[in-house]
Amino acid sequence: MDDFREESLTEQEGSLLQPFITNLDRSVFGLRNLPEVVKGALFSRYSRSDKSLRRILLDEFIKAPEASFTRIVGEVVNNNNDQLVATQQAEAFYDRVLIGYGDDSVAELGGAHIACEGISNIAAKVLEDSRIGISPLEKSTRYVPFNRKINGRYSYYREPLIIASTYAERYEATLDHLFDTYTALIEPLLSWVQSCTPKDTNTSERAYNSATRAKTLDILRGLLPMATLTNVGLFGNGRAFEYLLVKLAASPHEEVRMLGISMQQELDQIIPSFVKRAKTERGVQYARYLSTNAKHTQLLAQKLFEQIKPASTSTVQLVEYDPDAEIKVVAAILYPHTDLTFDQIKEYVIGLSAQERVEIIDTYLGERESRFHRPGRAFEETYYTFDLLADLGAYRDLHRHRVLTQERQHYSTHHGYVVPIELEEANLAQDYCKALEYAAQTTELISKDLPDAAQYIVPFAYRIRWRMKLNLREVYHLVELRSSRQGHPSYRTIAQEIYRQISAIHPALIANMRFVDLNDYALERLAAEQRIDSKLKQRDQNQIPKS
Repeated sequence: MDDFREESLTEQEGSLLQPFITNLDRSVFGLRNLPEVVKGALFSRYSRSDKSLRRILLDEFIKAPEASFTRIVGEVVNNNNDQLVATQQAEAFYDRVLIGYGDDSVAELGGAHIACEGISNIAAKVLEDSRIGISPLEKSTRYVPFNRKINGRYSYYREPLIIASTYAERYEATLDHLFDTYTALIEPLLSWVQSCTPKDTNTSERAYNSATRAKTLDILRGLLPMATLTNVGLFGNGRAFEYLLVKLAASPHEEVRMLGISMQQELDQIIPSFVKRAKTERGVQYARYLSTNAKHTQLLAQKLFEQIKPASTSTVQLVEYDPDAEIKVVAAILYPHTDLTFDQIKEYVIGLSAQERVEIIDTYLGERESRFHRPGRAFEETYYTFDLLADLGAYRDLHRHRVLTQERQHYSTHHGYVVPIELEEANLAQDYCKALEYAAQTTELISKDLPDAAQYIVPFAYRIRWRMKLNLREVYHLVELRSSRQGHPSYRTIAQEIYRQISAIHPALIANMRFVDLNDYALERLAAEQRIDSKLKQRDQNQIPKS
């Protein structure tokens, strides 16, 4: 993680930052003494910037007059002794509560913001696997180019086991080639995108440049390997962080285990009482339990399926659904409005006609005027299981959905890679494919001896298989969001296909999903950028003093 470190801070900058962060020189650090509104704005900016969180806080908040930072934050106590006493008092208080009630949910009352900088995409996905209690925000591959060099080297994780092996030179040569190709293709592809989609008179220069650059980086993200270093901001409660620390300790990757240790050090400064069990013997035993079970199950699965090859290459495969879904959902709609048992209501619904059930569903959903008008919990009564096969770029985006069950297989090159049609049309696919195929050769070579470590080489263009189990309520959210115009084409296709397959079996349940976008677009981000222009214009008008 040291290669990723930003330029050093001056003494004055360190003094300005010290009251608001838990350390000045490590790549994992926490925020403190900041109102929630400042932390939220800071992390929002973080995901679309190439700067470190410290630099954003300095340049765009503390030093920026328009941010009114001093007025918002107020006078911060700079006495370290006072801060230490306050921390100890808080820890003692929560210890008494935990002893008195023995309730783990008490740990959900304390939260922390943590920045994890210079971590690989392998580590980032482990952080983002958390479903409840953790809210992650990652540096965007759409708005930030990843071709920056620090100290003359590209920003990717140099996996210790590989670097210590005879594969070290091949590993770095392969990843350098991926980043060299990514860098070399940005400008010619951007020119091609702009030539195919010239700016019209209704579009600002800012919106056009942002949309075309986002399109370019979206197309090229397939070259980025899982070793690519990124930033992840996390907000979470103590209970969720404690479990996350245990999971990190159980990882087969040294980077992930060391990240857990670093996070523990910082969280001990912010919410020590809530995460202390992760480092106790109880936490160590739990991590060992998770690690041992995962290894044994992996060995068993490899033995059982050693001679069997994948039978399907479908991108989206609906593998399980409830044939009685409509009856159960309608019964769940009616349930809270009666004194009857669920079984009684189901029996009644079975006797209704199809049209009568549709009327109940339509009444329940009402007039949905936007995708934000989501169905209620009755739509959680039925589930769908999908087997998905798509490029890692699409997986990374869909992985962000947390109110469902997702489990992935290993990152590998076994399922081939995806070539964006735009690269073919721009006659730029040859170098793209060459870099990917070289990466696959290196991955296969190293995986013979270091299968876990070899996953760092796999580029985003390669396909991964994962399963997704989600209820109908989440289907509405995922499909309507991920099919929207501004989405990346690879995951838009998946969202659209999920919609089509559920429509084929449960048309009445899906009929009110009115905000699914089945169209294709040349510049996915243009409409969103134009909306930003309108908001900026409105803001400027509101700031004009009245005469």
